[in-house]
Amino acid sequence: MSEAVVDDIVAVLPPLLQSLEALAFVARHLNPPEFAAVMMAAGEPDQALQAVRPRLAGWPEPYASIRTALEAASDAALKAFAGLREVQNGNGDLIAVFRALRHAPRAQEALYPLGARLPPVSEFFVDPALREDATLLARLAEPAAENTGIFHDHNEPGSRGGFSLYVPEYYTPDRAWPLVMALHGGSGNGRGFLWSWLREARSQGAILVAPTATGNTWALMGDDDDTANLGRILGAVCSRWNVDPARLLLTGMSDGGTFCYVTGLESASPFTHLAPVSATFHPLMAEMADGGRLRGLPVYLVHGRLDWMFPVQVARQTRDALAAAGADVTYRELDDLSHCYPREMNAPILNWLSGKG
Repeated sequence: MSEAVVDDIVAVLPPLLQSLEALAFVARHLNPPEFAAVMMAAGEPDQALQAVRPRLAGWPEPYASIRTALEAASDAALKAFAGLREVQNGNGDLIAVFRALRHAPRAQEALYPLGARLPPVSEFFVDPALREDATLLARLAEPAAENTGIFHDHNEPGSRGGFSLYVPEYYTPDRAWPLVMALHGGSGNGRGFLWSWLREARSQGAILVAPTATGNTWALMGDDDDTANLGRILGAVCSRWNVDPARLLLTGMSDGGTFCYVTGLESASPFTHLAPVSATFHPLMAEMADGGRLRGLPVYLVHGRLDWMFPVQVARQTRDALAAAGADVTYRELDDLSHCYPREMNAPILNWLSGKG
């Protein structure tokens, strides 16, 4: 690689990665009354990224693929910040914030392929707690195995009913791997929600599936086309990769978490563990669920004390109702969590899935 290109990469990567971390901070700590304070705490890494963005122009053709990926990731991160700054300046509302944050997973999707060539990018997609793990780093430094990485099956933006999939690059078929099926929130899609879990799945060694609902959101009432679709997706993945039937986790955020209950409490559900996050629940769900299914069913319930959409009292009542019905409930109530996805809970949930905590 030419010295000039290396210099440009060294200039661009730090503010780009810092911008993505700042966007993750905003997404995690977003609470409407505290938006201004959250933005102040996130800082202005986008200003530094904007300043070095011109350095990606005019690279020699052999480096076009790297340049294109860095351009796409940088531009998506800058669009996200531009949308957030508009709201910060009084020109927008909470919907505009959510719309701006949708650019963050697009930036990660553009950047991820560079992890095989640029160590700082690979490190970014590792759980911070495991970045000094020599064994993991050695695995990630090896060439990717066949049929691993990220796949999208009929899951282009705007499509419904498809799924995105991540298989760790060090996957081998000689052992059974845990599987996480992660359901997006009501206004989301699987392609974007994949990035809420990829770092931890890559670090701890789990196959990750992120479906998109067949309708505008999951089938929380009326006809349920989603349960059959999730079964179809799970079957397709299990037919191609060695999945551990004793470690099948269904998790989700908001409407996705609520649908964990709707489909996961059915007697025929193949999922061995449920982890609804920031979800709502009606006691009738427990009453209508199959008693044999509920008895001993491991459920990891995560909710925020500041949740403005589904008040925390609902989660506490859910914990009590499920426990009374015989479920094996683990309950985590986060004092600083609003109606957001707490990515820091992924590692504890994976440990719980594997019987380590």
